[in-house]
Amino acid sequence: MRSVIRGAALAAMIVLFPAAASAVEEPRKPPYFVSLGASEVNLRTGPGVRYPIDWVYRRRALPVEVIGIFDHWRQIRDWQGTEGWVHQNMLSQRRTVIVTGGQRLLRREPGAESSAVAAVEPGVVGRLRSCSGEWCEVEIGGQKGWLARQEFWGTYPSEAVE
Repeated sequence: MRSVIRGAALAAMIVLFPAAASAVEEPRKPPYFVSLGASEVNLRTGPGVRYPIDWVYRRRALPVEVIGIFDHWRQIRDWQGTEGWVHQNMLSQRRTVIVTGGQRLLRREPGAESSAVAAVEPGVVGRLRSCSGEWCEVEIGGQKGWLARQEFWGTYPSEAVE
């Protein structure tokens, strides 16, 4: 009898409050970029706590690419190609980038001829704000500017970011 009442109550909630029912989001289809949402994240060899920890990330906001999904677990790849599994709660939807190669110039406007506002070292992580063609606006250490897509890792070649 209780299960019938609970079922009826749940059905009534869905009819009366459809927004609440849609609050449970289906996972996006990989691949897509996210960032680490905690300052310590265990990278496991498989999707579950029974799998051994292969690596521990100790850098919040590091960009990672989600390449697989199993239940509440996400298979990720980092900028160096390391792959493994993390729990979805350890990830943030905030988009970030990591500077690659040598020292890069953060430009005032998109374009190689634009003046520099800062020099950034490889390995520096910044927040991705938007992308326009081959250039993306980022914020690094409170400084906003533009980097060419080939100067960092964290977006797809023709991905539109707003």
